[in-house]
Amino acid sequence: MARDSLFSERIVWQGRCRAVSVPFAQKTVAAVASVVCAVTLCYAVVIAKALDVPVGGMVLFAGWCATIALGAWRLPLWWRSQLEYVVTDRHVIWRRGRIRRSIEISQISYALVRWSTHDASTGDLVLVRAVPTGALRRTLSLTLQDVETPDRLWAIIRGVEPSAPLGSGDRPLAQRLDVGERVLWSASPLAATWTTKRVATAASGALLALLFERSLASSVPSIARLLRMHALSPGLAVLLVGAVALGMLLLLAISAGAGYHSLVRPVRLNRRTRYFVTNARVLIRRGNEELALDRSRIAYVIDAPSRKLHDVFLVLDGPQARALAPSGAFGGDRATDDVLRPVFAAIDDADTVGRILRA
Repeated sequence: MARDSLFSERIVWQGRCRAVSVPFAQKTVAAVASVVCAVTLCYAVVIAKALDVPVGGMVLFAGWCATIALGAWRLPLWWRSQLEYVVTDRHVIWRRGRIRRSIEISQISYALVRWSTHDASTGDLVLVRAVPTGALRRTLSLTLQDVETPDRLWAIIRGVEPSAPLGSGDRPLAQRLDVGERVLWSASPLAATWTTKRVATAASGALLALLFERSLASSVPSIARLLRMHALSPGLAVLLVGAVALGMLLLLAISAGAGYHSLVRPVRLNRRTRYFVTNARVLIRRGNEELALDRSRIAYVIDAPSRKLHDVFLVLDGPQARALAPSGAFGGDRATDDVLRPVFAAIDDADTVGRILRA
């Protein structure tokens, strides 16, 4: 059996990215930068031809936007194409050339699986170690991107024999339990909480929508008057109208995206969220994300009433560390609202789950 060159430990599993993908955030940056580049170039051509004004600064800005778009689209593919992952007896190792990161298996607090929306058998496996609270409170994580059957890999890391149903994100979570594992309690959140971040996103979307309406109302009459004057050639007129239309569409798309993420997406995720407590683990499924936490890591269970419902926070315990969830108990850090956390939010049966977990 091969051994790792640094730790000299027996290698249990070794692999690479199965299908290199670009994260959604980078795709969004590339799309926005491409549109801004196209709009700037169109305006530069119109100004240079119609007014005979130097537009070197605009062309430079367009080139800068094109560089950002190309980098956001291609750099993740280049970076992930050379990643290697190694699981030994005691460590999980992320490696790219001479760059190496590792995490001890015994110090992993819980794992997150983010299934790919294009391939139900691939996804990202995020290994999280929660560390002490207070001034040292933070979260250390190691992400294995685009691995094949991430839930099966997590079973290998835990030292558990992978069961046959593992390997597909399309199967319900309750059908992919370990051998001998059974569900003791299950529930779904009954409300989507309005956090500070969600309110700010909704307000930003409303302001952008108002800006779109004002810009559209002022630009359309001006463009119409300019076209009726026949001051521009047909080609320049097309470029001007195209630049204005692209700019308006970009503003509308950003406004709609903010509205979706603040109004629609939380409700949809809330309906697709399910909590499970088994005889061995705590499992949470939210959309295409899954959280798996060994019950032996839970030190305390905190019931935080919120109106008629309850939020149940899990205080995690580990080697040389006793830590809360990444965003802390009692509401915690709102900067991580979108991160799936070991928290049962907005449930009405907090007493039952509390007794089960405390037992």
